[in-house]
Amino acid sequence: MQISAKVDYGVRALLVLAVAGEPMTVEAMAAEQDLPAKFLGVILNELRRAGIVASHRGRDAGYNLARPASEVTVADVIRALEGPLAQVRGERPESATYQGAAKHLQEAWIAVRASLRSVLEHISLEDIASGEFAPQVSGFIADSDAWLGRRLS
Repeated sequence: MQISAKVDYGVRALLVLAVAGEPMTVEAMAAEQDLPAKFLGVILNELRRAGIVASHRGRDAGYNLARPASEVTVADVIRALEGPLAQVRGERPESATYQGAAKHLQEAWIAVRASLRSVLEHISLEDIASGEFAPQVSGFIADSDAWLGRRLS
């Protein structure tokens, strides 16, 4: 899975909002995380349309979380900014059909999606901000092998 700059920047901005607890401008969030303000503005508009942030005008202009940080998961952010967690040729895995030697490939793609869900739907903004993760996520983090990159042999 590749995590796009759009998702990375979006999560980082949301974490700033989660910790701040008050509305913040795009410029303030961008400066805090050293992000491009124009791109972040586009991202925040998408997150607003998805109901993850709310925007305010006037004296207290800016953005804030539309719901508690404990209720916003990384999966929510990915879906809002990129679409489904796992796709096969631009479609959902359950739509993929194969034949012959590849007839069970759909099952592998379904397993991949389920695996992504088992982590991404259990990491909230609050978890990241506090560094306290659900047991199933903590198990992955504690696995020393998870910290090692892999290359083709």
